[in-house]
Amino acid sequence: MKRLLAGLTVLCALPWAAALPAAVAPITGIRHEYQRLNNCGPVTVGMAMSRWGGTQNQYAIAPVLKPTKSDKNVGPDELAAYASGQGYGVYHGVNGDLPLMKKLLAAGFPVIVETWFVTGEEGGMGHYRLLTGYDDAARQFSALDSYYGPKVRMGYDDFFRLWHGYLNTFLVVYPPQKEAALSAVVGDHSGRAGWQKALRQTGAAVQNRPADAVALYNLAAAKLRLGDSRGAARTFALAEAARPDPALDPTRPARVTGGLPWRFLWYRSEMLEAYVRVGRNADVLRLTGGLLRDAPDLEEAHYWRGRALAALGREAESRTALQIALKLRPGYTAARAALARLSG
Repeated sequence: MKRLLAGLTVLCALPWAAALPAAVAPITGIRHEYQRLNNCGPVTVGMAMSRWGGTQNQYAIAPVLKPTKSDKNVGPDELAAYASGQGYGVYHGVNGDLPLMKKLLAAGFPVIVETWFVTGEEGGMGHYRLLTGYDDAARQFSALDSYYGPKVRMGYDDFFRLWHGYLNTFLVVYPPQKEAALSAVVGDHSGRAGWQKALRQTGAAVQNRPADAVALYNLAAAKLRLGDSRGAARTFALAEAARPDPALDPTRPARVTGGLPWRFLWYRSEMLEAYVRVGRNADVLRLTGGLLRDAPDLEEAHYWRGRALAALGREAESRTALQIALKLRPGYTAARAALARLSG
């Protein structure tokens, strides 16, 4: 990806960079697939690869990404690693925005986006979609959705409200020969520059919506990624203390407390990381206890619980937690390293 940065200087020279079309028809040549339970990640990365000739479906991808079928979460880093292992380039960005999505789609790159997803029956949860086109007059994206089907339309306002729950995270899968074309489109949405931009924009969001738990969580995540663990932990605590948004969490159990949707930490574990880093290990045990009560196969929760237990000197319990994390995800290198430190 080093060559990616070199191409940024040509962005303004591209005719569509200055004046994007008012609409881009859905990108063709993508195979749609409906998901089996909790398979939106494997399906969506498979659909993205099919744009460039990939033939893998969820029955090939899910066993690799989800050794345990009941795994509730496949993170964007896992999707990126899988696509990279298949020979594709992957751009993993945060803090995406409307102009960037339009530039990518106009250049022929479908975009994997991680969003919040609300159904009346199941409530709120994480979900991946593949953006394929847009229409400014209708203020809509076109998308392939493993749950709803191949011809989904999402209004800009609704889309950004749901994308906000994942700090506007996105992935672009592309063949190596398209790297120069992609580099002419993407900007500072990855690495330290991307997180610095995210810090500025999430800070502005919190100023506008100081009681928004998700906005506070995003600000805290940006602080954490830039090395401010103490500031992140303080801001995560504010997110915990905020009032919940019923629109994001319509089936929230009465036992759940705090401002975040009750499944939110199934998909995002930055809070657990920050609390371990600043020694708030009792809070990690409290949070992971609740998570594992509802979703015992969350390997990330077992991992951070193991880290907290180790910090408290409870090595036997820590070893058990880390071993469970590795059983659930055999390729979990962080868990393997933490277990090795205990053994050493």
